[in-house]
Amino acid sequence: MVTREQAYEIFRQAGTFREGHFLLTSGRHSGEFFLMPHTFQHPALWEPLAKALAEQFVGQGIETVCGPATGGIILAYEVARWIGLLQGGTGPRAIFTEKTEGGMALKRGWSLRQGEKVLMVEDAVTTGGSVKKALAALERFEPEIVGVGCLVDRSNGQHGFTVPFRSVVQHTVESYQPAECPLCKAGVPVVSPKV
Repeated sequence: MVTREQAYEIFRQAGTFREGHFLLTSGRHSGEFFLMPHTFQHPALWEPLAKALAEQFVGQGIETVCGPATGGIILAYEVARWIGLLQGGTGPRAIFTEKTEGGMALKRGWSLRQGEKVLMVEDAVTTGGSVKKALAALERFEPEIVGVGCLVDRSNGQHGFTVPFRSVVQHTVESYQPAECPLCKAGVPVVSPKV
């Protein structure tokens, strides 16, 4: 298992965890931001994080690991690979959902059996919106959703999942309305981290 300190060291080395003054997608401001795609630039560096997430779901009969595009694509592959390695077999397959108008869909000819055991993974969860859209895309197949896993849980317990939810680390995100932001009041320039 990876300790919290080890996980943050990986995020810092990858350039994922950043401190400053950030404009969030919600319009709020924060002094911290996780730019999760940076994590996946260096496979050997973040491999322990994928293993730590997979360890939490070993032995549950998972047949497929699914992730919402784009944050869950690489993670689904690595978690599926690690579940297989840890169980001593070939492990589950890895697939992903893709964005559509108003939601997500399972495309590319992929399908699921009724009752197929599926694990949904995402790089980070704040509101759980992407995961919920990905889960909705699978409903027509009637799989058994074993759980949801992520590297960073920023939801502060507000994700709303009805299945087991596991993460490698939990991180409380302090955010502010622009008019109440102490960083704005201190004159620190605000940046949009995804640009």
